[in-house]
Amino acid sequence: MSDERREAILNNAKYLREVRPIDPDEICEYVPDQPHPGVVKQTLREAAVDLGLREREDGTFVPAPVGPLDATVERAEPFPERYTRALEDRLIAEFGPGWPEGESGDRLRERIRTVKEAYLNDDAVTYDRLTALAYAIYHLPDYYAVGQYALEPLLAEDRLPAQLRVLDIGAGVGGPALGLCDLVVEAGGIVEYHAVEPGDGAAEVLTELLGATGPNVHTTVHRERAEAFEPGAEFDLIVFGNVLSELADPAAVLGRYADALAADGSVLAIAPADKQTAKGLRTTERALEDTYTIYAPTVRLWPGERPAGDCWSFTRKPDVDVPPFQGRLDDAAGAETDGEFVNVDVQYAYSILRRDDARAIEYRPDQSRVAKMADAEGYVTDRIDLVGIKLSPDLRDEADGNPVFLVADGSEQVDHFAVLTKESILNGDLRDSEYGDLLAFENVLALWNDDERAYNLVVDGETVVDRVPV
Repeated sequence: MSDERREAILNNAKYLREVRPIDPDEICEYVPDQPHPGVVKQTLREAAVDLGLREREDGTFVPAPVGPLDATVERAEPFPERYTRALEDRLIAEFGPGWPEGESGDRLRERIRTVKEAYLNDDAVTYDRLTALAYAIYHLPDYYAVGQYALEPLLAEDRLPAQLRVLDIGAGVGGPALGLCDLVVEAGGIVEYHAVEPGDGAAEVLTELLGATGPNVHTTVHRERAEAFEPGAEFDLIVFGNVLSELADPAAVLGRYADALAADGSVLAIAPADKQTAKGLRTTERALEDTYTIYAPTVRLWPGERPAGDCWSFTRKPDVDVPPFQGRLDDAAGAETDGEFVNVDVQYAYSILRRDDARAIEYRPDQSRVAKMADAEGYVTDRIDLVGIKLSPDLRDEADGNPVFLVADGSEQVDHFAVLTKESILNGDLRDSEYGDLLAFENVLALWNDDERAYNLVVDGETVVDRVPV
């Protein structure tokens, strides 16, 4: 297409956007040589991000919303059928319609086992095509949900724009990306999405799945390593989804993208909930406190304090539905697998970082009224008042034990666990509160737990626990 024709299409679009929906059939009448409406539509799609346009189902274009994205996440959407079809089409193209059976099914199941073991052992994983497909089968649905849930702290404070620019570092096969893109589009926004993924197998599967996101997600896949990629632009959201644990120097890589973050943008780092990777995420987070502000969930409540301790912090969300491709692969293995290849758990650790000093909890404790966790050694065996952020689901090993929750105030040098020994109407907020909520503890008994090498905050009938509004 000539530059003159393209300019004429865009000039007409700029005029009409202020008047009525932009119809390619109408614009072609005003352009020299009257190009086919399909040519006009493609031109508008290519310029949609620059023009701030959203394509409607009827094929016309309207201005995308300006300002914060109007969305909430009460429960993540089920894994969409269009992505199921796209993945199954790829599996059929690779292995044939009987892909869950015979040799191909055995290879996929064995590769899932291998990848799971590698993650547990902190071993490197090479994403060839078989690995990428096996990973997609096992993890796409739960990571799709994570990609939506993990945005809720930002959505709650209107910190994501409706016209969202995303950079996804180590995008893999795209689970979190698909979830976040769908969330934005379903709320009326548009997404300019750039993925950095060096693995050929993962990049190919990712590209195929992104093709099913629809016209309001504008995608580019960069087949480069995170350590070498040069963004060349600013982004509202930079995502590190389950990749930091695979990098030789995760803090250095995460830090080098600080300049690519918009002034009011956020970094979202996600990690699996297992102890090693979740703790590793906190180690990386702590190494970057001079570069970023910790926005959520491990907010530093006390000015000038920095935490230590393990901080095995993760959140748990409702199970997802079993997708057809997982069920077919598991069923083909026989009854002895006992659901080994079905993955419906949604558990993850996350960190949100910013550069504008904003925090999800803007609260400063009064040391004349509450204790600081950094001073724990001095208050053991005392009943004290303090504040802390709830940073785990119930961690007890057995259903008949006392509920246990990790709590922190950003000053702790050793982990603190709130143990609910006697529930009452006065302390019910400990159990009922959400991950990331700020809690005030009144008259809680502080004890040292020698077995866990941690402090227990014993919440009994004499203790009051309240959510603190922030």
